[in-house]
Amino acid sequence: MKGILVVIDGMGDLPHDLLNGKTPLEAAHKPNLNFLASRGEIGIMDVVRKDFIPGSGEADLSLFGNDCEAISRGVMEAEGGNIKLVRGDLALRTNFATLDNLESKNIIDRRAGRTLTTKEAEILSRALNKQVKLPVKFLFKPLLQHRGVLILRGGFSDMISNTDIEYSSKGRNIKEGKVLFTQALDDDENSSYTANVVNEFLTQAFSVLDKHPVNQYRIKKGLLPANFFVTRGAGIEKEKINQYTKWAACVYMPLEIGFAKLSGMQVYSFKYPKMKNYDVYENLYSGLKKACKFAIKSVKKAKRKNLDYIYIHIKEPDIPGHDNKPLEKKTMLEYIDKNLFSYLVKFVSKNKIKIAVTADHSTPCRLKSHSADPVPVLLYTGVNSGEKSFDELSSRKGGLGKIEGKEFLNKIGFKK
Repeated sequence: MKGILVVIDGMGDLPHDLLNGKTPLEAAHKPNLNFLASRGEIGIMDVVRKDFIPGSGEADLSLFGNDCEAISRGVMEAEGGNIKLVRGDLALRTNFATLDNLESKNIIDRRAGRTLTTKEAEILSRALNKQVKLPVKFLFKPLLQHRGVLILRGGFSDMISNTDIEYSSKGRNIKEGKVLFTQALDDDENSSYTANVVNEFLTQAFSVLDKHPVNQYRIKKGLLPANFFVTRGAGIEKEKINQYTKWAACVYMPLEIGFAKLSGMQVYSFKYPKMKNYDVYENLYSGLKKACKFAIKSVKKAKRKNLDYIYIHIKEPDIPGHDNKPLEKKTMLEYIDKNLFSYLVKFVSKNKIKIAVTADHSTPCRLKSHSADPVPVLLYTGVNSGEKSFDELSSRKGGLGKIEGKEFLNKIGFKK
């Protein structure tokens, strides 16, 4: 084995008052990450390019040397959800969301309060697949928590706009507000037809979901109903991207599973814990615990199989960034340091291999969304560098300097 790449989702942040003007990474107790920094180099990275706010799909593509729009989010999510697509099928990433009504079109919450249980999502999905009537074949499949994917079968266009208002074509700093029904992005007749079919699905979905017993029960419990969808990342093609056949990928979110499969990696994954009650953070910590244990097993497995590299993606710290919970984010980073990096420090020291640590994007707590802020990068080489801490502030002064995402793997010496 030559190297390990750990990507901590949304790790980058900005100073926060609740942490005395520090970021969660700066405030966290992380002796193992700091040790790796002291035996290597640190720097910062624009994951796509300067002033670009990346989604996770764009970030994944860019970090592995691809154009950030080479494959759509919808196609990668469908691949990760084990949905077979044929040419012309349209795939869209969806969120269960909360809408007040179709007249005012006010989105109250893009994720239905993050409280949708696995069982509720499955029941609502069955109702949608049975009761929504479109002039074409379709499939809606729930993924994890509020996430899902919508497939329209047939010859469709992907030249339609997002309805998720945080992911407009001009930027990603928009918050809750009026829903944007999808529109054609060109003058092609098929694009207009596709937009009309998607909008028909959304309209019928609201009628099915708003009065559904699951949502009536949620309202009685004081929870937001999951009565609508926001969509993004329309895609119809599996474009060829860089292949990493000597890599393993320890991934468990549908997006990263799909990306790893399309990149030719050997995928190691596990079933994420079901959300059985309405406490999303209890579910996240269960998932994080399982992810760290599974990552260690995956590193050992990749070494046994004589693979050159392993890519480990850890999702959970991104969520408190979106929820403005800097203390939770700090706690999660400390958990990862103690329960994953304590092992990795010993592993890379013993086997004399490199390890790189970074983020796919910044998710500053005070913004509650992704930002264009550069992310910190760490490269452990085993050579004493005198660095004392791995965090945003220190990384700006580090010897790696500033990197652009597409140059990342070459810069750190990781190969296909």
